[in-house]
Amino acid sequence: MNPYIPIVGMVILATAFVLISMGLSLVVGPRRYNRAKYDSYECGIHPTPQPAGGGKFPVKYYITAMMFIVFDIEVVFLLPWAVAYNQLGWFTKIAMIIFIVLFFIPYFYVLRRKGLDWE
Repeated sequence: MNPYIPIVGMVILATAFVLISMGLSLVVGPRRYNRAKYDSYECGIHPTPQPAGGGKFPVKYYITAMMFIVFDIEVVFLLPWAVAYNQLGWFTKIAMIIFIVLFFIPYFYVLRRKGLDWE
């Protein structure tokens, strides 16, 4: 347990700092109500009221988000492979080529269907 004492100490110190800072902001901070401060901000334009159904996002928004996640995960796997490239055998290199091809098949599918074209 001895090596974990500094880590536990830092967690306690960070928690105390957060709690003290939040408490002080409630006590010392001004209590003026401002409608603009509590209103949502939409890039400098006045926010529009939400439709009854909650509003709909285009499917392209979700496709772009999923593509970002997929390629982000690919980079996580490609970086260690690229660092140790000279030390790897043929099996690993062929497996990584298959991995890259499997990731680019959906990308080209989305490009062909014009899923990343914004109007």
